[in-house]
Amino acid sequence: LKRAARLAPAPCRWNSGLPVNIGVLFVPQQEAWVVERMGKFHRILEPGLNFLIPLLDRIRYVQSLKEIVINVPEQSAVTLDNVTLQIDGVLYLRVMDPYKASYGVEDPEYAVTQLAQTTMRSELGKLSLDRVFRERESLNASIVDAINQASDCWGIRCLRYEIKDIHVPPRVKESMQMQVEAERRKRATVLESEGTRESAINVAEGQKQAQILASEAEKAEQINKAAGEANAMLVKARAKAEAIQLLAAALAQQHGNAAASLSVAEQYVNAFSKIAKDSNTVLLPANTGDVTNMVAQALGIYTTLTKPQAVKTQDEMPQTHEDSQSPSTEVLKAEQGSSS
Repeated sequence: LKRAARLAPAPCRWNSGLPVNIGVLFVPQQEAWVVERMGKFHRILEPGLNFLIPLLDRIRYVQSLKEIVINVPEQSAVTLDNVTLQIDGVLYLRVMDPYKASYGVEDPEYAVTQLAQTTMRSELGKLSLDRVFRERESLNASIVDAINQASDCWGIRCLRYEIKDIHVPPRVKESMQMQVEAERRKRATVLESEGTRESAINVAEGQKQAQILASEAEKAEQINKAAGEANAMLVKARAKAEAIQLLAAALAQQHGNAAASLSVAEQYVNAFSKIAKDSNTVLLPANTGDVTNMVAQALGIYTTLTKPQAVKTQDEMPQTHEDSQSPSTEVLKAEQGSSS
């Protein structure tokens, strides 16, 4: 049946048939009647009222000027990669020149159909199977251009050509299905790996940012701590400087050295009394029982340290005869009297 369908001629377009010349004729719209006078082409009747001479004029062809749709039968074609396909299509035509369509070719529709089939085979032979499915539009355009180049002398113009169905052999179809499944699995694997990669990158970026923020926080903390310690040292230094200034001012007053000597003696005795509390091993001087001698030694150390300052003070401010006696001697006498 398929072979008979391929060998059968394409169905002819519909027309109103060949009318009889009765002298007065009415031509329908979108039709062209080709008139012969005594067997020779005479003229083409336009739509509307027309007059002919009976017996001499004869209506030889009736051409329809409407767009014609022709079904191209299914045919086999071999692609570039040696795959046999069964393909059919639809052809859209229009008669542009009734004279050429009547006298240029015997059966214009059949000629165009055969031209479309041969052109389709040649164009499919230039493409692989995958490109046939991807480039159907370009394939249709190529077939239309090839038909128009050959059918120009026939007075027919091909407007469009559309491929209806493409039938692939069963084994090739199974291979295509397997290829599609493999491609989908590949895409799924690639997407999964990309997701894992993006996740790892995000985690690494997060850890990096966390470490950077932690280091910046630690740096800021150290800077703040150092600034606080520096400020504390400055405050302590200022306080100590003010204390030294106040002490120096107090020592510069009358009887200041005597007060300082008494303070040093008290601190020496208190420090000596605390020696045995911090450790079991204590180094004692030979005369630990002689408190007076120990106080005298402490006062002697203080006097030695303050002697250059006392000399400088005497040079700047001469003292009276009442203050010539050393306050240290008075304090020492007072301590000896209390001890006795």
